[in-house]
Amino acid sequence: MMQEYRKEHDLLGERDVPAHVLHGIHTERALENFPLSLRRVNPALVHAYGAVKLACARTNHELGWWEADKAAAIEHACSEMMEGMLDEHVVVDALQGGAGTSTNMNVNEVLANRALQVLGRPLGDYEAVSPLDDINLHQSTNDTYPTALKVAAIRLLRELEREVIALLEAFQSKERQTSGVVKVGRTQLQDAVLMTLGREMSAYAEAFARDRWRIYKCEERLRVVNLGGTAIGTGLAAPRRFIFRAIEHLRDITNLGLARAENLVEATQNADVFVEVSGILKACASNLLKVSTDLRLLSSGPDAGFGDIRLPERQAGSSIMPGKVNPIIPEAVSQAALAVMAHDQSVTMACSLGNLELNQFLPLVADALLDSLDLLRRACAILYSLCVVGIEPNEARCREHIAGATATATALVERIGYYAAQDVAQAARREGRSIRDIVIERGLLSGEEFDELLAPESVNRLGSDLRPQT
Repeated sequence: MMQEYRKEHDLLGERDVPAHVLHGIHTERALENFPLSLRRVNPALVHAYGAVKLACARTNHELGWWEADKAAAIEHACSEMMEGMLDEHVVVDALQGGAGTSTNMNVNEVLANRALQVLGRPLGDYEAVSPLDDINLHQSTNDTYPTALKVAAIRLLRELEREVIALLEAFQSKERQTSGVVKVGRTQLQDAVLMTLGREMSAYAEAFARDRWRIYKCEERLRVVNLGGTAIGTGLAAPRRFIFRAIEHLRDITNLGLARAENLVEATQNADVFVEVSGILKACASNLLKVSTDLRLLSSGPDAGFGDIRLPERQAGSSIMPGKVNPIIPEAVSQAALAVMAHDQSVTMACSLGNLELNQFLPLVADALLDSLDLLRRACAILYSLCVVGIEPNEARCREHIAGATATATALVERIGYYAAQDVAQAARREGRSIRDIVIERGLLSGEEFDELLAPESVNRLGSDLRPQT
């Protein structure tokens, strides 16, 4: 079957565009020019762009630039994009030259052609609804793109915050469930002192509580946008009333506490806010990587490792070793965390390399930052639902470790002294006997006194109330 085309024109001339598509000539050129990542623009950015274009359309309608039927068709198209109904039509590569112009023009063309469909007009009839003279009216890529990026980032930050809260609450639940399980605490992967598994879980919960607070607070940095600044922040070609009203509509549409930048030129030039947010995400990734590594260590074995805990068994772990089950969820989360750390470097470099009145590398910033948010959200979700909620303490293994560990001897130091505890630990290792048996045999402590020192209440106590002998 023969492909049908329509002819469209731009600065460089004329070309054929497939007759049925909602995008136009600018998008076709971008598809030719940027076969880079082979990934489309993040859907969150597309949805946010729909919201930005809807705010601008409502403002232009209020200011009398369109008749009611045309305005209604444009606003209908913008609403559909905002709700994710036009995702398949935004087809440009996530990485592109031009500071995001290809994304903006892809959006403009799709919205213009969708509005034409609503009006019952043929696709490409830009005399009726134009991607540039109507959809992009009083705007530039340079103010709509970063504004849409900030809206998208705020929305994804809120989704991430919910997942982090669920994760920290899961660890808090494990803290309560394992508060009575005494185990060996380790430093430099060597036995250190006794603690409870509950205290270990509480430390993980506290780390994610800090992440939750940082994520919540950094939204404030993204609320200031440069919409209305057009090309370089001077508001060129935009009515003064548009500049002030557009942000009000965007605030109402998104239900976000957005504000117009006081210095629109500065807000158009500089992208350091994205570096700040990316740093917060890197901190969260750091905690995810550390905790995931700990969970792998604590569950190692099951016969020849630490074995303090058991992780949920998710799938067979080997094609050659029967019965092997791997800690796949912490491993997957670790890889997501490493990817976020790599993205942070990309964001930092891209934001640093902007020139004069504009940062030309915002497409890389958008791709890396939004992907980091997606990765962290999903990583927290699977770590919570597929791993942490199913953690079980291996109390028998913990007791085995305690019986001969130097960490147990350390718990006796305040009662029998450093050197006596050292001798007991060496004897236990040399003779293959438990520290408890040797301490009782030597008359250093009674069985009841020994057990009291190793009880959960004792190892959890902050310091002691021992006083120097007089």
